[in-house]
Amino acid sequence: MSAKKTNIIYWIFTALFLIFMGLGAIPDLLSMPEAIAVFRHLGYPAYLSPFMGAAKLLGVVAILIPGFPRIKEWAYAGFAFDLTGALFSGIAIGETLQSLPILIGYILLAGSYIFHHKRLNIRQPGLSIA
Repeated sequence: MSAKKTNIIYWIFTALFLIFMGLGAIPDLLSMPEAIAVFRHLGYPAYLSPFMGAAKLLGVVAILIPGFPRIKEWAYAGFAFDLTGALFSGIAIGETLQSLPILIGYILLAGSYIFHHKRLNIRQPGLSIA
């Protein structure tokens, strides 16, 4: 696959994923009533909402800023933990219908991560960990 095609696919996955996570982070960060209601419904304290929102926004920034490969890895891992926690929380309270958006998030995360490493491998063969 050409570098240009890899780059385009990476940015499609990454843009969609970061929009997905960023739009979910804003209500959490601002402790909007809808976000607090979701946290309470899942059994979590309201004070966790702004922390999660801030963490998601920092992850978005970490993935967007060029360089800092180790921080990007942590951001991708954090998003995987966030999505897994959301999936588990929904299943734990018996709400399996909420799983579809989370599965979409997993697909976007995987696409972004895989193509991030393909881009790294094109630039510096042998340095990618994937």
